[in-house]
Amino acid sequence: MAVFHTLRREQWVPRSINDVFAFFSDAHNLEELTPPWLRFKILSPPGIHIAEGTELRYRLQLHGLPVYWKTEIRTWNPPFRFTDVQRKGPYRLWHHTHRFESWNGGTRMTDVVRYRLPFGIFGQLANRIFVHRDVEKVFDYRHQKIQQLFGQ
Repeated sequence: MAVFHTLRREQWVPRSINDVFAFFSDAHNLEELTPPWLRFKILSPPGIHIAEGTELRYRLQLHGLPVYWKTEIRTWNPPFRFTDVQRKGPYRLWHHTHRFESWNGGTRMTDVVRYRLPFGIFGQLANRIFVHRDVEKVFDYRHQKIQQLFGQ
């Protein structure tokens, strides 16, 4: 039986939906939103045009181990939503939907991440011990960085 894990986060920022979506439309801004301990680096060329079907390549370190990650933009609906899906990387499944909604004079951003680990029961054990906590830490850091960049 496949076990999926879900992380959902919401955040309000006092900027227009167009400004916020424009920031997320530049893949290289992801480096700024990723914790330094992951040593995250975009390998895709600067200025890559994001659209449905675009593939993005990254390099990072998970617990000291180098990981190469490739995602594909599966849906692209500016300025309201996009979804990236892992094509190659540490997860059996990584499906991340970003939603943007004009709300209360700013923008409400909602992230929904569905992931599944490889290695069956061992993957489930790893999720309980550290993976879920690691994913939460990444999104906690991201929340703080977005507050710094866009205000509260």
